[in-house]
Amino acid sequence: MSHSSRLSKLCYLASWFARARFLGRRKPLQTVLFITDACNLHCRHCALAQNATDGTPLSKSYEQIHDELTYSYQQGSRFVDFEGGEPTLWRGRTGERTLTVNDLILLAKEIGFYSCTITTNAQQPFGDSLADSIWVSVDGIGAVHDDIRGEGAFARLEENVARSNHPAVSVNMTINNRNYTDVEQVVRYVAQNPHLQQVSFSFHTPYRGTEHLFLDWQRRADTIDIIIGLKRQGFPIMNSISGLRLMKTNRFEKQCWVSNFILTDGTRLDECPGKSAGVCEQCGFGMAGEMRSVFDFKVDTLRAGMQLRV
Repeated sequence: MSHSSRLSKLCYLASWFARARFLGRRKPLQTVLFITDACNLHCRHCALAQNATDGTPLSKSYEQIHDELTYSYQQGSRFVDFEGGEPTLWRGRTGERTLTVNDLILLAKEIGFYSCTITTNAQQPFGDSLADSIWVSVDGIGAVHDDIRGEGAFARLEENVARSNHPAVSVNMTINNRNYTDVEQVVRYVAQNPHLQQVSFSFHTPYRGTEHLFLDWQRRADTIDIIIGLKRQGFPIMNSISGLRLMKTNRFEKQCWVSNFILTDGTRLDECPGKSAGVCEQCGFGMAGEMRSVFDFKVDTLRAGMQLRV
């Protein structure tokens, strides 16, 4: 990144924050864009999998995604996360050419987005990805991961991560009542793996059909204490200590409008879909604590955000 480009981004971020914090301007900074429901796994925690009715996945056209990216950029968003289903399975057409998620990344950059992220289950190779950062979903090590995602999933994940050679691959782990005892193992695994940068934590949010995976509040608090202890030891954990502390009880004002969400059926939401699903009181989305801590001027959270975004 050139010095002028970095300066331009910093100026935009500063302006966005000042307007949001002091003037009450509620405009998104990030877009979470669901591009397909197609997936190559059937995970225990997936609300899409649990609530599917006819087995026919939705998938957006290139033209629809172009329109949604343009809309989000005009709203103020400058970062986009392509999600699914499994976003690497998305295919589109323009003329005779078959399009992949890389074409969407190029499109987003052309529109003006600063960076693009994909969140993948890493069940197929992603070494050619043009994403600025890739987040691989890990639910535990070995058999713990496979218990949630299916037999052989962890071995395929390890192979594709090792072969990717992408410079910015990290792990996200969603903690539930089947995998919470594996948190420290995941942190140590990431720290020892030369192909991975850092790990981010969230907790299972009980969307309809997945309530049985919710981790009770005391175990959540105890698990967060373990994560904080590991972070203080210098392990590569993305979440800030300030953000993690808030997630212990979930009793804080949410700033979830910082991200706008566009679902696979085209629904445009100004906030997290958890609000319309009625699960905010049991939210486990780690970035909720991070966003609140940013608005509380927590230095460690601001530092973590800058490292992630600039």
